Amino acid sequence: MKTLQQLLDGKKYKEVISIAPHRPVFDALVILAEYKIGALVVLDGESLVGIFSERDYAREVILKGKSSKTTEISEVMTSKVLSAKPSDTVEFAMSLMSENRIRHLPVVESDKVIGVLSIGDLVKETLTYQQALIQQLENYIKS
Repeated sequence: MKTLQQLLDGKKYKEVISIAPHRPVFDALVILAEYKIGALVVLDGESLVGIFSERDYAREVILKGKSSKTTEISEVMTSKVLSAKPSDTVEFAMSLMSENRIRHLPVVESDKVIGVLSIGDLVKETLTYQQALIQQLENYIKS
């Protein structure tokens, strides 16, 4: 299976799409909509301090009657963030995300976020890998 670095190399957006913790939730929503993504890493400088997702917005802003224009990201983000290394495999990341019921996984190298993978990215790669394996086995059987 591929490494997480290999998956990141094939992503549409190469830069890390992030937001600062002091910014209003509304700004994060604009970024999520613009890039058509479900989560943003929250960076204080280059330090990973949290992750903000559509799920955080629904649970911590909408359901609690807060304003997205006056509520800061730091008030509603998920601060306990799991991450992986670029050398980790897709299989490892799938297991980590499934066990912890998370949908987005920052990839960190030398304390710097170099990318974010979604569960969808990992499922797509797993299906591609399995299809290639099936094709190889069919070719082997036919020969």
